[in-house]
Amino acid sequence: MAPNSLTERNEMNVETREETRSNERFIRPAVNIIETDEGLFVTADLPGAPKESIDVNVEKGVLTISAPAGVSMPGTAVYREFELGSYFRQFTVPETLDHNKAKADFANGILTLRIPKAEIAKPRRIEVQVS
Repeated sequence: MAPNSLTERNEMNVETREETRSNERFIRPAVNIIETDEGLFVTADLPGAPKESIDVNVEKGVLTISAPAGVSMPGTAVYREFELGSYFRQFTVPETLDHNKAKADFANGILTLRIPKAEIAKPRRIEVQVS
């Protein structure tokens, strides 16, 4: 029997499409990015994320910070104003950074990244000679 409204579907002939997006919800952590003559200094607030699960990478000029965060509490929640979830944030960063020398620290729920500029990109003073 053919469907007779827009909301009915003929289950026999329905083809499922490939999922292109995750149904998972992400939390956008608060982030500070400071640029100095030496490079970028990034801090991200990731409360509840275990250090071992934090993933930081740079690929094709995009800095990605992701971390699953979930703390199971015993009992049933009576009142809740926030919930933990997976953190995800992306930023476009200049190609002039030296990603091989990047350093990341994580303490007290704060991720700190230091990504230095490549030597060629650092400002330098050129002395003028008098002839």
